[in-house]
Amino acid sequence: MTSPPTDVPDTTELSDDDVLAFMSTLSNWGRWGGDDQLGALNLIGDPERRAAAALVRSGRSVGCARPLPTEAAEDNPAPVEHRMIGTFEDGWGGDRFAIASHGHATSHLDALCHIFWDGRLYNGYPAETVTAGGAMQLGIHHLADGVQGRGVLLDVPAVAGRPWLERGHALTPTDLDATAAAHGVSVEPGDILLVRTGRWVDRETNGPWAHGQAAAGLHASCLPWLRRHDVAMLGCDGVSDVVPSGFTAMRLPIHVVTIVAMGVHLLDNLDLDRLASACAAEGRWEFQLTVAPLVLERGTASPVNPIATF
Repeated sequence: MTSPPTDVPDTTELSDDDVLAFMSTLSNWGRWGGDDQLGALNLIGDPERRAAAALVRSGRSVGCARPLPTEAAEDNPAPVEHRMIGTFEDGWGGDRFAIASHGHATSHLDALCHIFWDGRLYNGYPAETVTAGGAMQLGIHHLADGVQGRGVLLDVPAVAGRPWLERGHALTPTDLDATAAAHGVSVEPGDILLVRTGRWVDRETNGPWAHGQAAAGLHASCLPWLRRHDVAMLGCDGVSDVVPSGFTAMRLPIHVVTIVAMGVHLLDNLDLDRLASACAAEGRWEFQLTVAPLVLERGTASPVNPIATF
């Protein structure tokens, strides 16, 4: 494991080779042992959980998940299947549902087995361990005890005076620092960082966009920033990556480098609008955040509803 670089080129100078180099310069492989299954979540221990619990003062609670998306749309080609198997006619209420967690619609948590690079998963596990029977390493079930920690929200469009960031807008480390400074909050080791782009306000106003088309998010130049701040988990109302990323060697560098090299679990497609309103009302952008994925043995992801408590 090496220390993260500090002299990172800005967004206009960063090359494909620079991004590829992040796989080694930002790596956490071996940092928590050769058999580690938790990655950067090792940064959240009992002291961090106690400190996060101490942030609860008003008791306000806010869920950060979107309703499960059951209707097909350009950005939801694989909608959640919801079927009633018991109604008033049967004398009871019952249903069943099926979810393809990954994609650009469902609020979900990516396990560390979700992304491979050069035939390897996080910590050097072979990609072949992700089999038809599930992921034999780094499955979502390793988070069965849940994650409780200090959450920090960076509401970038609010600080910029906009309702949302334009699709394809690339956030830089300067944007993250400026937003944190405007909120009067710092990002500390072991934090769960949430970045709001205003995606859902944009969607409600301008409609959905095709899967994989332009979306606001973090530029690859943010990766050393994330590593230096030792973020334990990263979440966004998009997929964290700006789309398109501007790189050909690595289409989604935030996903690849955070998950495979850094061992950072990602929260995708969150609803951060209500949380942003609560932060503004409370006058603070830090809170206790609880993330409790489903215990799916060998799963690559889980739908999830993170809960922020003030």
